[in-house]
Amino acid sequence: MHANASSRVCDHPGCREPGTYRAPQARQALDSFYWFCLEHVRAYNRSWNYCAGMNTEEIEANIRSDAVWRRPTWRFGTGGRRIWSEEELDDPLGILGRRKRPAHTGSSGNDGNAARRYWSPSSPEGKALATMGLEGTVTLQALKMRYKELAKKHHPDANGGCKLAEERLKSINEAYAVLRKTITA
Repeated sequence: MHANASSRVCDHPGCREPGTYRAPQARQALDSFYWFCLEHVRAYNRSWNYCAGMNTEEIEANIRSDAVWRRPTWRFGTGGRRIWSEEELDDPLGILGRRKRPAHTGSSGNDGNAARRYWSPSSPEGKALATMGLEGTVTLQALKMRYKELAKKHHPDANGGCKLAEERLKSINEAYAVLRKTITA
């Protein structure tokens, strides 16, 4: 290989033209290149066959591997995966069937600090809960803890002045205000 594009010479034997076009050296070394002039890169590309020497099964396996960016995969519901606990799963829409909804809708203050309500996902409170990443029964203490956690995480100072983090923090503040009015000690 040559140091830079201005001093590269075509890698085709006997050619002295500038080598400005790269071409992979082999299927197994796609990060190593030949540098050719336009005429020789065209000739190289016409003769290049990525699948040369591969049988049908190897070609099929290569296509499947490329479909997932050459990352390991496994069939759903089989081994080779991490088992997630219900606490780790974030399933606000209940797609996995694990959403727990309180059986009642009134208020109950058995711990002196709880709001035992279920709000419709389309209500302002339901939208605020979703923004905060909370669902179902929420205590004032849990709301405050979640707010502090999200405020620290999305504060612009903690994110290099990122505008997206700033906008996210604004929506978190609005959601907190809505829930703070509803959930009382």
